[in-house]
Parts: sequence; structure tokens; C-alpha cells
Amino acid sequence: MKTIFTYLRPKLGQISIQLIIKFGGTIVELLLPWMLSVILDEYAAVGDQPMIWIWGGLMTLCAVGALAGNVIANRMATRISRDITLRLRRDLFAKVTQLSCKQEDAFTTPSLISRLTSDTYYVHQMIDRMQRLGVRAPILLLGGIAITLSLEPVLTLVLIAALPLLGAVVWLVSHKGIRLYTRTQEALDGMLRRAQESMAGIRVIQALSKTEYERMRFDDANSQVVHNERTAGLLTSLTNPVMNLVLNAGLTLVVVVGAYRVNAGVTQPGTIIAFLSYFTIILNALMMVSRLFVMYSKGAASGRRIAEVLDAPVDMETESHPEGSKEFHIEFEHVSFSYAKRSMDLQDITFGLRQGETLGIIGPTGSGKSTLLRLLLRFYDPDMGIIRIHGEDLRAIAPQRLHEMFGVVFQNDFLYAGTLAENIDFGRDLTLEQISHAAKTAQADFAFSRESGMDTPVASRGANLSGGQKQRVLLARALAARPEILLLDDSSSALDYKTDAALRRALAKELQDTTKIIVAQRISSIRHADHILVLEEGRAIGYGTHEQLMQSCPSYREIARVQMGEVE
Repeated sequence: MKTIFTYLRPKLGQISIQLIIKFGGTIVELLLPWMLSVILDEYAAVGDQPMIWIWGGLMTLCAVGALAGNVIANRMATRISRDITLRLRRDLFAKVTQLSCKQEDAFTTPSLISRLTSDTYYVHQMIDRMQRLGVRAPILLLGGIAITLSLEPVLTLVLIAALPLLGAVVWLVSHKGIRLYTRTQEALDGMLRRAQESMAGIRVIQALSKTEYERMRFDDANSQVVHNERTAGLLTSLTNPVMNLVLNAGLTLVVVVGAYRVNAGVTQPGTIIAFLSYFTIILNALMMVSRLFVMYSKGAASGRRIAEVLDAPVDMETESHPEGSKEFHIEFEHVSFSYAKRSMDLQDITFGLRQGETLGIIGPTGSGKSTLLRLLLRFYDPDMGIIRIHGEDLRAIAPQRLHEMFGVVFQNDFLYAGTLAENIDFGRDLTLEQISHAAKTAQADFAFSRESGMDTPVASRGANLSGGQKQRVLLARALAARPEILLLDDSSSALDYKTDAALRRALAKELQDTTKIIVAQRISSIRHADHILVLEEGRAIGYGTHEQLMQSCPSYREIARVQMGEVE
């Protein structure tokens, strides 16, 4: 909760003003039953009409003042909690975008989405209710007890006797509630993950007639959320019936004892009426306190989950390392890496590329091709070895400067809802000429054949484009800023051979000084590369030109034979 308090601190001035207004309005409201008892016992009994009107007018003014104070304070509370949540959600999103891939893997994407949405909502509710009820409920509770003590001490003892039991119930609920709501949010993370996976694979699910199977899997995750929510809800719902039972039993006892005391002439009827009013106020105040603790349980659990992300240490900071030889533009020197830190996903990878050269990478699925690109982008740091750009250790390059060197098309990249131009520009404020030139280089000629041209709308995830069209738009995005290094991760798999060949010719002509690394499944896409790296189970089993590998690498020769009919 310490992290949440840092967001409250800038608003302490406004919160203080709101609390003062709320305090004043509640105190005035608390005086109304006492004023009623004065009218009934002192003036109504003797028929003093002028004083009845005067005190009645005062009660009306107090009621209006209490209403105005509470309304103003509640509106301020809403505005303050809204502003705090706005800043909290903005900073949380910014922090999520800065997490390293290792940290994102640990949190998981569905959990981060849940923390950005439902968890920030519960924190918002907690801050808002604490301001609304956090002052009002204790004042009504303690003030009501104090006034009833002055009015009728004997009857007040009945109420005070019930408070320890009620306090124990509230403490139990709040103490266990935080743990239960934390489990509920974790179960919600699992349900979101299941929904996200099903939505992403909806076409495959339908094509394989697995809709019922996926529905059952989602039902399992949904049932877990419901079970956890029900468990937490049953615990928190204990407060209201227990409080009602205890307080109403006390209220019945107060009425009985009060009737005997009025009959004996020890107390006045107006005092009993005021006491019953205060008893109702105290009952409502206790209900507010119970709701506060329920809301606090949810908000505290969510606040801790949010704090875990906000307080996550900066991973993979820029470090000082000595420069190496500048012979190569990109150099891998005995690089090894493992995701799970058990078995190596890449092992002892070594190669060097000069400025403007092209490296093709080929190998079976799971051989480490995409992992190599992630290491070059410094999404992860290698467990062993060094990666250099212009002789500078990757760990010594600031992330902003490093990533500005690259144009990248990932294997599972995305397009967002907008226009073709917006998707290619991607917020970089490129000119229309740069965007159009990149589209031509990427062979995205379909954009120019449409009436709206670069203003052609693109649906979310590029749903209104074919696979080849999406890949060409993504290629145009990577080429638009004329990067120093171009990384293409199986980015032409949906292109026909003619378009693929035209793309390779355009890249060779337009990006002569750009160092290119191309991951491909087709030898035709990389056979003209300056160097080809063949990977298998994370190891380099071949490195050289197409002609050299046909002589020296049996695995590469077999791939060529299957794909192109080439034999030695």
C-alpha cells in the first residue's frame, strides 16, 4: 500500500478540504436528533409555540447544511479518486511497457491486463469510499455513542456491550478477506488468459470443431473465479446479518428498558425517541464501517498486485563495458542463452556481419531462430558470451538508441485499427512520401490500386487484409524509417515466389547500407544472402554461403533437395 500512498500525497490538500467539509456536514447531521429531543421535552410539553418554530427552523437549516456539505464532499471525493486512478493507470501502463521480456513472462500478459483494469477499479473504489465514509462513519459511530451517553448512560451500556463482538467480526472479515480477494484476482488472471487464447485462435477452433472443448476449458476457469468470489463473498456477507442481529437485539432491549424508565419517570419520552434515532444512526454507521472493510479488503489486495508491477526493479540496465573490435557491424561471440535456465535454447553462437551484409537464418521449428533476434534486440541478455554492434557491447547501449537502429518484422506481429498510412507510420510522424516509398519497396502495391489509397481503413489485427497483404504492410512499417539494421522473422512466408523475389531485389537495391538478418523457412528467400546460418536444437550446424553449405552441411542440402529439387 506504500506505493498507493505516493499517489495520494499530491492530493493531500484537496483531501484535507474535503474531509473538513465532510466533518462539518456530519457533525451538523449528528445534532438533529438531539435538537428534536429538546423540542419534544422542553417546548412541546409546555406548548411554547415560538420556541418550537425557532428550533424547527434551526433543524431545517442544519438539515440543509448537512445535505450541502455531504454533496460537496462526495463530489470532491469522486474527482480526487478519479484523478488518482487516472494517474495510477497511466503510470502502470507506462511501467508495463518498460518491463523486460523476462519480467513480462513472470507476470504474464493476462495478469498485467487484469491489474490495469479490474485492480485499478477496486483501488478507485477504495479511495472513493474511504473519503466518503471514512470520516462520516466513525463520527456518526463515536459521536452517536458520546451523545447517547450524555442523554441516557444506562441505555448506552446496552450498545457498548455489543461493540467488542462486532469489532471481532469486522477484524476477522478484513483479515481473511484480503487473502481471499487476492486469490480471486489470480483466478481472474487465469480466466483472462483462457479467453485471450480462445479469441486469438477462434478460427482454428471453429475449423477443427473444438468449440465445445474450448467452452468446457473456459467454464473450468470461469468456475474457479466464481468459486473464489463466492468464498470471499460469503465471508464478507457475514458482517451485515451479524450486525443486524446484535444491534436489533440491542434495540429491542433498549425499547423494553426505556419503556420501564419512562414509566418510572427516570427519563423523558423525547430522550427515548432521540436515543432510538441515535441508535439507528449508530447501526447505519456500523454498516458503513463493515462496507468500508469489505472495500478495503478488495482495494488492498488489488493495491498490492499493482505495487508488485510499479515496484518491479529496472531490469537489464545500461552497463559500462569496454569496446571491442569494430571490424564487424554485428558480432555474436560464443553466445549461449536459456529461457528456463535448465537446458540451453541457444549454445555457442558465433558470427560477424559487416555493414550492409545480409545473414539468412534457417532451421527447423524451435531451433532458436527467433530467440537469436530477441537477444540482438536485447529483450533478453545472454547467459554467456557477448553481442556487439559497431564494437560496442549491447549492454552498454541505451535502450532508446539501440532500438532506433532497428526495423523489425516479427513472426506474429500486429496491425491496429486505423488506416494503412497510420499503421506504416506507427506514430513516428513520417511524411506521406516516406510512407509511400516504403510501401512500394515492400511490394504493397495493392494500397495504390484502391480508391482511398493510403487512407484505406485497416480493421483490428488486419482482419480485412489477406496474410500476404498484412506481411507487406508490416514490411513497409519496418522499412519506412530506413533502419540501420533490418530484422525479418519469417516475414515473407505468406508471399508467393514472384512477390518474394521482387521484394528481395527491392531490398538489395534500396537498402544497400542496411545490415539485414532474415529468418526464413524457404531457402529461396535466403540463398543469395552473404552468409547463411543453419540452426538445429539451438546449435549452429552450418555457416557460409549457399554454395558452401550445399557442400558442407547435410541438413541444409536435404532442405534444398526437398524444397528446390537440388542435389549435389
